[in-house]
Amino acid sequence: MPAMPLSIPHRRILTMWLPGSLFFASHAIPRLDGSHHHFNHATTGFTLNGAHTSIVQCSDCHKGSVVTTQPACIFCHQVQYDNAKDHKTRLYPTDCKMCHSENNWLNASFNHSTTTFPLTGAHATTLCENCHITGFTGTPTDCNFCHSSKYTSAQIPGHVAAGLPVLCSACHNTTAWKPSSFNHNTTGFVLSGGHSVIVQCSDCHKGSVLTTQPECISCHQVQYDGAKDHKTQMYPTDCKMCHTFNNWLNASFNHSTTAFPLTGVHATTLCSKCHSAGYTNTPTACVSCHQANYSATTNPNHTSIGISVNCGDCHTTNAGWMPATFAIHGNYWVLAGAHSAIATNCALCHKGNYITTPNTCEGCHLTKYNATTNPKHSAAQFPTDCEVCHTVVAWKPSTYNHDAQYFPIYSGKHKEAWGQQCSICHTNAANYSVFNCLSCHNNPSELANYDKHKARADYRYTSLACYTCHPRGSKN
Repeated sequence: MPAMPLSIPHRRILTMWLPGSLFFASHAIPRLDGSHHHFNHATTGFTLNGAHTSIVQCSDCHKGSVVTTQPACIFCHQVQYDNAKDHKTRLYPTDCKMCHSENNWLNASFNHSTTTFPLTGAHATTLCENCHITGFTGTPTDCNFCHSSKYTSAQIPGHVAAGLPVLCSACHNTTAWKPSSFNHNTTGFVLSGGHSVIVQCSDCHKGSVLTTQPECISCHQVQYDGAKDHKTQMYPTDCKMCHTFNNWLNASFNHSTTAFPLTGVHATTLCSKCHSAGYTNTPTACVSCHQANYSATTNPNHTSIGISVNCGDCHTTNAGWMPATFAIHGNYWVLAGAHSAIATNCALCHKGNYITTPNTCEGCHLTKYNATTNPKHSAAQFPTDCEVCHTVVAWKPSTYNHDAQYFPIYSGKHKEAWGQQCSICHTNAANYSVFNCLSCHNNPSELANYDKHKARADYRYTSLACYTCHPRGSKN
């Protein structure tokens, strides 16, 4: 049966129907048998809205095959783009829907907020070509692209001289260039005092603000060099250690903030006396300043007896080094009683030699020991350990009472019988608890025949047996 032509009413949109092709319109299309076929164009990814719904012939858009037809606006509207004012000369984007709607070409508008650069402030009223001078695609969004001349000509402060960043938004907003604002506190260097009246950034920022150092000397080298003694005495270059941000005058330095607070005569000593090699890394050890005093001291001779070079062990920071103290003397010899009264007269005991000074009583008191006659210590061979009988408070009263504590030798039968010779009874000078009765009672047969001795079966001729039966030296 021969093919028959299609008759389509004008109120319907025609769709080309080709085997293996897509249908264009979403309208009823008559079949050969008189029935109708419907095609939903929305299924192609390109919904027909607005003026597109009034297209009659598919071929109005589909030039050739529907398969090769492109959805881009310019594919159909190149003529309109080419004929529109300034579109080609200004290189407008070819995506028509960025400004036009599908209803008509007129009343075109563009919402810049949909881009990465929303228009605010003065930007909202600026002509497009003022920014899009090379076209509407690929336009840079950095401030300097449009405002390079303003950056270069700015003088308060001089942007170029100060090396300010070209990111205008760091200080300016889009409303106007002035007033501009920059919070210097965010840099870590607060502008206070004399710094707060600086007008030109370049007064401090020589070159780039990014490379400027916060150290005082980076700006104030001239003042440092011109100040009295700063260079010759090698003062620290950290100006704020002595100066304030208000002015250079009335400089002061609080030494208490260092590891070496000044007390005593140190507080009135000239700085250069201690800081002879500069004000940095000055040693705090006493001997670093007082080696000469240490070496010249003879009472006692510090060098010969090896006294510590840490002056603070004995001295304070008072003038004249006196009075000297030795707080750790108790580690060697406790100064108590009468000894404490002579604590400041070191030479009395040490005789100029602080290393070999004896720590026994005899070492200092042998003369008194030899001169004592009641009893005569040397003749009686008393121990030289004075503390056995004496205290450190005074020689008298002594605590030695042989009659009451041990055995009567100053009364009774033994009174003066020992001739003031302790060794007669105490044969071991190193141990006075050892005694000997038999050196005097040296007739064993006579003693054995003594009636009372004969009557005792347990009689023994020993010193301990004598003392056991005669603890007070009497016969009974």
